[in-house]
Amino acid sequence: MIAWARTLLFRILFYGASVPIVLSAPISAAVSRDAMHAHAHVWIRVHRFLARWILGVRVRVEGVRPPGTYLFAVKHQAMVETLEMAELIDGPLIVMKRELIDMPFWGRTARAYGAIGVDRDASSKALRQMLKEAAAARKENRSVLIFPEGTRVPVGEAPPLRSGFAGLYKALNMPVIPVALDSGHCMPRRGPSRPGVITIRLLDPIPPGLPREEIEARVHAAINALEPAAGGVAAG
Repeated sequence: MIAWARTLLFRILFYGASVPIVLSAPISAAVSRDAMHAHAHVWIRVHRFLARWILGVRVRVEGVRPPGTYLFAVKHQAMVETLEMAELIDGPLIVMKRELIDMPFWGRTARAYGAIGVDRDASSKALRQMLKEAAAARKENRSVLIFPEGTRVPVGEAPPLRSGFAGLYKALNMPVIPVALDSGHCMPRRGPSRPGVITIRLLDPIPPGLPREEIEARVHAAINALEPAAGGVAAG
């Protein structure tokens, strides 16, 4: 009951604070991209503060982000890594579900920050649009963040990579930094949050230009490095 009470209080305070932050984001977006990014980082720090002092959840980052632009391929178990990675990378273009991009107010804010919406069905039209929008990031010298398994997954599961990852890797011709994490232990998709330390581990960069099977296999293994019980093989 205590865990549920903390989780409910966290959600009330976080989403309550999110309303004015999201509604005022267009003002920052109209000023400049840097102002928009600074605005978003306020939201990220609100989440971090509330998670720390209400839920007892802290984030530990292992590894160092090297200079330059990269395609960051991140394991996805909770909302926390979306926020923490955005600040860690400092303004990446983020590939996310089309449903989020289409939400009133939030979708407009996400696009102003730099987000690409991709349909769950991964149709050829959707993939072409994703690649077109991502190519703009390459020209702007921005890193790209993608969750290659497609959605949040429970602890211990390692579904195959979605086909969009391989297409993005080939089109951008960027090195990949895989990111493993264990956020689902503290902040599961369903159920109450639990106190603890979330590890976000940046692994060694993987060079561009590898065959599809090799890059998928290497990324799949890397992002699941903190899930030793997870099984499965990378596939498109």
